[in-house]
Amino acid sequence: MTTLRKLRSTETLCFYSLDTTTSFALPLFSSLIPAGFPSPADDYLELRLDLNRHLITHPSSTFCARVTGNSMTEAGIQEGDILIIDKALTPADGNIVVCFLDGAFTVKRIEKQQDHLYLMPANEQYAPILHCPQQRG
Repeated sequence: MTTLRKLRSTETLCFYSLDTTTSFALPLFSSLIPAGFPSPADDYLELRLDLNRHLITHPSSTFCARVTGNSMTEAGIQEGDILIIDKALTPADGNIVVCFLDGAFTVKRIEKQQDHLYLMPANEQYAPILHCPQQRG
């Protein structure tokens, strides 16, 4: 069993190290799963799926964080969920990202509107955040 080492805790996220040296293989059904009624013929497993191999692209820049709060519930991110965060990825419009903003971490969706960048919550109880990067002169 893989253990997580707590790295840092903030108001919205608790960060953990990620151990990718172990293999965590789960059963993988060999056939597609229909959205209707299950077929009794599909009660067997054929493959194993290693989650580290399929979810972790850049092990040295990947870590986990446990979510607190409910600003992203409509995106399927609930309080207590564990996020896999890869710092090597370049964020793009529409991506869900972890940002360090005003001394705290937050999870939001990036949205570009004209020349502005917004951090959008996925809960109508929260307002979008206009992100103004520091001017360099």
